[in-house]
Amino acid sequence: MKLKYLVCLLVVMFVSTHLLLAGSVSGKVSGGAGSVVWVDDPSAKVEALAKPVILDQKGLLFVPHVVVVPVGSTVEFLNSDSVAHNVFWISISGNKKLGHNLGTWPKGEKRSFKFDNAGVVPLLCNVHPDMSAYIVVVSTSHYATTDANGEYTIQNVPDGAHNVTAWHEGAKQQSKPVTVSGATKADFTLSK
Repeated sequence: MKLKYLVCLLVVMFVSTHLLLAGSVSGKVSGGAGSVVWVDDPSAKVEALAKPVILDQKGLLFVPHVVVVPVGSTVEFLNSDSVAHNVFWISISGNKKLGHNLGTWPKGEKRSFKFDNAGVVPLLCNVHPDMSAYIVVVSTSHYATTDANGEYTIQNVPDGAHNVTAWHEGAKQQSKPVTVSGATKADFTLSK
């Protein structure tokens, strides 16, 4: 009985200590809605999403226009339009060796791809050149997309020194150092 009590006490102490050493990072990105913000945590293991993220092709658009996933996650590309679509990217963050073409497929079908490299993936459709979207693949489990006002909050960030990075379509990516201790603020003004 005493051993069981001791184990329970140790677990409660560990969880309490861990929770006390985690804060949040929040702020505003001048780019507005659709910006992606992430906190680097090199000491943490990045966990891929358990389920694939669906990126639809609907109304001759990629929906949603911006998706963020941790490294190792799978994205499923669904075609909900009555016309054939294609998905390809010529690079990931400028690295053309990481370009890929998933081919063309009809309505109701989908293709999957596992993203093992961090970076920005600019998506295109070679059947409909006006279609574009972005997947931002991050090497962290601490990330968020901004709301309609450009605001974000990232919870459960370990206390300590980190780099926070903001990305928005058409703007220069920006990083800044922060020291997380409880609720921490990091605002960004991105430029073209």
